[in-house]
Amino acid sequence: MNTTKSKGPRMSDEAVKAKTGKVWKEWFSILDKAGAKKMTHQEIVKVLSAAHAVGPWWQQMVTVTYEQQRGLRKEHEKPEGYQISASRTVNAPLSRLYKAFANEKTRGQWLGEDGLVVRKATENKSLRVTWKDGKTSLEIGFYSKGAGKSQVALQHSKLPNAKSAAQMKKYWGEALDRLRATIEK
Repeated sequence: MNTTKSKGPRMSDEAVKAKTGKVWKEWFSILDKAGAKKMTHQEIVKVLSAAHAVGPWWQQMVTVTYEQQRGLRKEHEKPEGYQISASRTVNAPLSRLYKAFANEKTRGQWLGEDGLVVRKATENKSLRVTWKDGKTSLEIGFYSKGAGKSQVALQHSKLPNAKSAAQMKKYWGEALDRLRATIEK
């Protein structure tokens, strides 16, 4: 368990109060009093669900932020492992960007990795991929940003620890830079 507190909440007090009726300090106090420091993620969500009029998305947001602030969860940590994200906007049409990921030969030119298994593909929209380790997962989304411009956003999930999450965050940043250089030629 991580005993150091993380940086402050990513969402402002004003934003959380507008949606939940309370600021972070109030939520942290409520959860501390409920004994949340010794609860699982699911138990904390249950407290928010049963005792407070908080919707499902906000139950997760408040719980994760509480866990991070109390040192119960590290950055990028999820219940099923660690997850990182990366994205790039490129000066290329959506179809070219999608093909750069979906076509194995084209992907090899910039990614240089074999062994990826595409589990689900929705043309010019998304890919669900099992990474070459056979254990971790990629969710890749493709978005049009106007004429001749598009964006790729990916999440790499089920990473085993903080070190591998940091390595993959760096890896994907560099890989997407190579992708951009390749398709913007």
